[in-house]
Amino acid sequence: MKNFGIFFNPNIENKEKIIDLLKQFHDKEGVKLYRFTEQDFMPEYFYEVNMFNGKHLDYILVFGGDGTILHATEYSIECKAPLLGINLGKLGFLSESNLAELKRSINDLCSGKFKIQHRMLLNVSIKRKNKIIYSGLVLNDAVIYRGEVSRLINIKYFCNKRFVMETRCDGIVIATPTGSTAYNLSAGGPIISPWMETVVVTPLNPHVLTVRPIVFSHKDVLTFQIKQTENSSVLQLDGRKSHNIKKGDEIIIKSADKKVDFIKLSNKTFFSILRKNFI
Repeated sequence: MKNFGIFFNPNIENKEKIIDLLKQFHDKEGVKLYRFTEQDFMPEYFYEVNMFNGKHLDYILVFGGDGTILHATEYSIECKAPLLGINLGKLGFLSESNLAELKRSINDLCSGKFKIQHRMLLNVSIKRKNKIIYSGLVLNDAVIYRGEVSRLINIKYFCNKRFVMETRCDGIVIATPTGSTAYNLSAGGPIISPWMETVVVTPLNPHVLTVRPIVFSHKDVLTFQIKQTENSSVLQLDGRKSHNIKKGDEIIIKSADKKVDFIKLSNKTFFSILRKNFI
């Protein structure tokens, strides 16, 4: 018997249709389906679980786009269950399957016909007056930006306590290889193969044109000092969580000990997805 956690984008239009599709697998063919407590729109005939008592889950099926998968990563980490993205969005960089392939995907999981890909995470901390006031994980990126005020912010950053540069800009994107095809790419940063373990730092609209993106090793510890900013400056994590930052704050970023596991079913490559979406 395999235990599947089900995670939905609650805003998708056809979720009732998808739930009806899932119902045919529930308690059949060696499959148990679990809904997460936080997603209370799911039918009660599914078993219930939350992210802190879901260690028995074998897999988590995520229905939505890349944003939904980013949301589901914290469930994957807590439950120690790999993710399978069922793409209902547009790009689907993190998805491996779709609705038309759902039955075959579930059968492949039950019969062990899959591989696991490990994706690196970043640990992001905010240090204020020599005290860590926040620490969390990101899969895609951490973005320091000026907020709503139309003034540049002044950021000084270091690698392993060695000075790298100081720049006036709209902000900075600090991305993993997974996140290199998101905001980093839009800001002019490089695409990095998701199997590499690197961190790319890409300034947003720097005042000096010679300030360019830099790729660092996953072993490096990066520190960003906020030298001058308005009160509305923000640190945004994976496009979901936001924290206000002040002059004098330090943002400390390093590779996390934990990783997120993604299920690989098909012969689709990262490069075929790139060609489909960008060429």
